[in-house]
Parts: sequence; C-alpha cells; structure tokens
Amino acid sequence: MADTYDLVILGSGPGGYVAAIRASQLGLKVAIVERERLGGICLNWGCIPTKALLRTSEIYHYMQNAESYGLKADNVGFDLAKVVDRSRKVAGQLNAGVKGLMKKNKVTVVEGVGTVTAKGKLSVKQGDKTVELEAKNIIVATGARARDLPFAKADGKTIWTYRHAMVPTEMPTKLLVIGSGAIGVEFASFYNDMGADVTIVEMLPRILPVEDEEVSAFMNKALTKQGIKLLTGTGLEGLAPSGGGVTAKIKHKDGKVVEETFSHAIVAIGIVPNTENIGLEALGVETDRGHIKTDGYGRTNVDGIWAIGDVTGAPWLAHKASHEGIIAVEKIAGGSPHQMDKANIPGCTYSRPQVASVGMTEAKAKEAGYELKVGKFPFIGNGKAIALGEAEGFVKTVFDAKTGELLGAHMVGAEVTELIQGYVVARQLETTEAELMETVFAHPTLSEMMHESVLGAYGRSIHY
Repeated sequence: MADTYDLVILGSGPGGYVAAIRASQLGLKVAIVERERLGGICLNWGCIPTKALLRTSEIYHYMQNAESYGLKADNVGFDLAKVVDRSRKVAGQLNAGVKGLMKKNKVTVVEGVGTVTAKGKLSVKQGDKTVELEAKNIIVATGARARDLPFAKADGKTIWTYRHAMVPTEMPTKLLVIGSGAIGVEFASFYNDMGADVTIVEMLPRILPVEDEEVSAFMNKALTKQGIKLLTGTGLEGLAPSGGGVTAKIKHKDGKVVEETFSHAIVAIGIVPNTENIGLEALGVETDRGHIKTDGYGRTNVDGIWAIGDVTGAPWLAHKASHEGIIAVEKIAGGSPHQMDKANIPGCTYSRPQVASVGMTEAKAKEAGYELKVGKFPFIGNGKAIALGEAEGFVKTVFDAKTGELLGAHMVGAEVTELIQGYVVARQLETTEAELMETVFAHPTLSEMMHESVLGAYGRSIHY
C-alpha cells in the first residue's frame, strides 16, 4: 500500500526543502525524497562550505598583510586539514538545521533513490527495500552535477571537480583552473590566497563572461595583480595525469599548442542536470539539452509534474531554486503567485574582490535598443572603503534614459555580494532614479557608493 501525500518533492536542495516548508505552511501533506544529504549540493558541497573556505583564505590574506593595519602577525601559516574540517563542520551544522526544519514543519523525509513511475507515483529504493509513494503533484528538484571534460574525467587525485577541490588532502603547488565562471574564479581566488601558483584557462575572450565587460576587465587586472595567470581565448586540447601531477595541452590564441605540467587541475566548465533515470522519459516530460522545460510557475508539459532549480536551466543558483519552489507550491495550493522573473535574480561571485550584479549589462541594454544613462562610482571615493583598506572596485548602474528604469547594476569590490540586494529590491519595486536619488544612505557605509553611482548617471555625483 502506497503512502499518500498532497505533494512529493524529489530532491532536498535549496529548491526542494524550501518548497517543502512552504507547502506545509499552506496546509499540504508533504514528503521529500533524498538520496544523499538534506540540503543538497549547495548546503553540503557548494555555496556554504565554499564560503567557509573563502573566509579562511580572506583572513589568511589579512594576516599576511597585518602590517598595513598597524598590526603584527609573525610566522603566519595554516593547517590544511583543520581548514577543511571547519568547512565540513559548517556544512554539517546547516544539514542538521534542515533536518530540524523538516521535523518542525511536519515534512516526511524519505531517504533513498526516487523514481517517478507514473503520474502521481514514486518508487523509492532503500537498499533491498522499496517504498511506494503517491501524490497528486510531484516536484522534481534533483539539481545538477559537475560537467566532466570529455577527454579527461575527474579522478579526485590530480583532476578535481568542485567537490574534490573542497576537501583537498594536499595543497596544490601549481594549479590549473579550467573555466572562469563564478566557481572557477572562486577556487582560483581561494587557492591563490593560500599560496598556490594558479593559472586560469578560459575559452571565451574574457573571464566572468556573463558579467558586465567593465567588471570582467577590472577582475582581469585585479587577479593578475594578485599573481594569477589568466589565459583567455584559450582552449584545452588535452589533460592527463602525469608523474604525480597532470599535463595539460593548452591551445593559445595564436593557435600554438603548449604542454604544461601542474600539480592539480580543477574542472569548472559547467554542470549537467540530474534528469536521467528518474522516470521522466517514460512520462514524456519535455527537456532541452537535459534541462526540464517549464513555464513561469514550474509546470512541465505533463499534468502534475513540476520542476524547479538547476534541472530547469540557467541561472544555476540556489536562490533561484528556492524562489521557484515557493512559486510552484503556491500555484499547486491554488494561489496566484507572480511568475518567475529571471531578470531580477542577482548573481554573486565570492572571490577577492567580490563581484555582484542584477539585470542587464550595459552591452545587453544597448543591444536591446535602450537609450542609456550610466553611472559609475569608484571605491577610492568612499570613506568607509578607504578606512577598511579596501579601496579597489566600483559600482555601476545602467538606466533607461527615457523612463528612469534601473535596467542593471554591476559591482566589484569588498562586500558587494551584500550590497547588491539593495538594487534587487529597487528593481522588484520598479523604482526609478528619482526614488533612489531621494533615498538617504547611512554614512559612513559602502552603500553610499550605490547612491553616488545613481547620482553619477545623471551628472549629480557629489564625491567624484
């Protein structure tokens, strides 16, 4: 006899577990199926433990530069095992927190490998045992995994994915990072600050290619100044373990292929959605290059089957998955939520310096035919940034010259991942430059640069 629910969610990442909580709040009887650990990749192997590592490297950087703050820190070093252990404990604490939230919200947790066997039916394999579940609605939130190079699969020894890079048993001496998206740049930043000799290879003409061109250019200079070697417009022809390390065949812009040996390589070339072998094909659920096709509410083409998070395509971000989960559940419960607006999803890179953005880049806005007003304010003009010793970076805002609509905002510098939400709220409220100009920003704060950037777009900047 199958256990019956109003909703069953396959996957407990930031999309799945948030959807489960909201469903419970709305009075639905909910079960969540998880094959590994509650919290999914983000909490256990992605967003959170990576930030713990980056916090360590940030503090290590400050310790090495203590003298610039009038402090003394001699014989600075680190214990790699303890660095990793701290990161894993942070992940473990949050995993326990999600377990507590499931219990508090009366969500049934079913451990095992789930498969959708028919409309409204799931089969969960638990070793030799199988549990049958039934529900009017099923949400697929199975996430994604790291994409391997076709000619060199990660072995966990010298060729790593992000999962291996988070739990190193040895410190790389010479590291190759393949791909310069957020994941690649974050790991390059971490390992460089911890003392590795780092090279990034990027096929496209610039690093962080989804960001505004000025941000990419600034990051190129900043990372190069830190000692990271950046090879853009450069391909990888081969990668193979060699003599305790790894040998890469790197094809440079001029077409010349050069072999170079590294101690380790991190493959950060994107993700593959976890949509295979969960029963979607038999039901006829439509996909596009493996990603499940949905409408603005998370509905698939098959009645009663919904999908959220990384399985539905870009942007592959935890907060996007969570918001999709809320929308889907509220629709299932008979509400009238707004459809997902991906243009208002912020993107953040937690490197040193940090990068954050929302909305259209200047180039995309021009491409779309807008007449623009663009403001830009440097960190060097901000008193708090100077006091922090973090005077490198800028805030950039892009407005529709005709309506005053904030089309996009782009930041690079200290703590910008915390600042970006101000512009996200502004876009969600459909705020124009007028309201932003009339807003009072506390002094001294980094947020004052947000105000100054808006003023600058209209020729009214005070401090620059």
